[in-house]
Amino acid sequence: MDHMRTSPAEPSAVAPPIPESIADLGVRKTFLEELAIKFLYLAGPSSLSQLAEMIRLPHTVTDELYRWNRKEQLCEVIGTDSVGFPHLAITTQGRSRALELLSRNQYAGPAPVSLQSYVQQTQAQSVRHIVVHEPDLERAFANLVLDKKILAQIGTAVNSGGSIFLYGATGAGKTTVAETLGQLFAQDRVWIPFAVEVDGQIIVVYDPMIHQKVPESEPPKSDERWVLCQRPTVMAGGELTIEMLDLEFNPATKFYTAPAQMKANNGVLIIDDFGRQRMRPEELLNRWVVPLDRRVDFLTLAGGKKIEIPFELIVVFSTNLDPATLMEPAFLRRIPSKIKLNMVTPEEFKEIFRRVCERTGLPYSAEIADEAAQIISNKFKEPLRACYPRDIVNQICWAARYEGKQPRLDRNTVMRAMDTYFLSAAGDTASQQS
Repeated sequence: MDHMRTSPAEPSAVAPPIPESIADLGVRKTFLEELAIKFLYLAGPSSLSQLAEMIRLPHTVTDELYRWNRKEQLCEVIGTDSVGFPHLAITTQGRSRALELLSRNQYAGPAPVSLQSYVQQTQAQSVRHIVVHEPDLERAFANLVLDKKILAQIGTAVNSGGSIFLYGATGAGKTTVAETLGQLFAQDRVWIPFAVEVDGQIIVVYDPMIHQKVPESEPPKSDERWVLCQRPTVMAGGELTIEMLDLEFNPATKFYTAPAQMKANNGVLIIDDFGRQRMRPEELLNRWVVPLDRRVDFLTLAGGKKIEIPFELIVVFSTNLDPATLMEPAFLRRIPSKIKLNMVTPEEFKEIFRRVCERTGLPYSAEIADEAAQIISNKFKEPLRACYPRDIVNQICWAARYEGKQPRLDRNTVMRAMDTYFLSAAGDTASQQS
């Protein structure tokens, strides 16, 4: 079991071994030979070394693929490069073959891994192998003002490896807590494949917009079809539909893109504003009743075939709606950790205000922050929400930018910011109209 790390060290699982032959790849030889000829057609005349780098396979394995293509007269050797590797070019027959293959499937990326390899590696890197302790949580959440009880609940939830339900009123900080949880996981490293092959079909998994590649001064010796990344965090909000939870087939390129939960494997998937998606909450939960229980998911290929993939992630449901109205008790049982984030106390409000001022370079005044808290409660009849200090300071900075002045924290700027930010009370509106 791996302890959470404060800086990248060793990956959570052993690096996938370097394949020494085509047999070691776990992918059909015919598929790889076809991929090789597509590469040569798209790249133009290239050295074996260049092609090996593009297809992410060792030179010995790449040479084995191109030897077969040369034997079939699909490519030819036109010279050697500076270090003696053969320089290859596609033949007329090879060009026709490549066009035929591209009409079936336009995938021309790194060689995929087998489904079996993906399953084994993902299970070996499971979030259930993560162990965090109180100092780990305190470091990760140092920028937030959270009650010790809430931190303990979060730590317990992470160690469970199960899903988490964050709930509470708007502005209580649920999204911020969920995103910080993702940053906690990002301290660890896992291996993500570029793509997975299933029955000749390609599923692209690696997404540079989601998977943060770990920079290495000396990359570990490993199968280059895998990328060493931080544990991923994927966030899905109101745009989420039931279709987005299955494989996405592109009819133009004729290969698949992995759904959000597959991209989030070995990390965190945040369902923000749960209950406001473009599907009913019970639809989502019915879809995931098996994954949440058994840690396996079933995805559907275009022909209707179902494939089983790991569901090795922590799902964080975040909502400001009443959980009892969103799901039945049977579903709530499948989410073992339920954490309520409340409104902040006046002391917490002032501490958040102080930190926001510190980050924005505004001189902090405890008296001004205390007065702001009283005005929010008494004049605007609002509870103290964790988001208010940030939003008030933003209003002050925006107004100063408009006026071409340096932002200042005083009673006048705070009152002006709050009058803009909060809805006027009914009595104020009436007096203004009379």
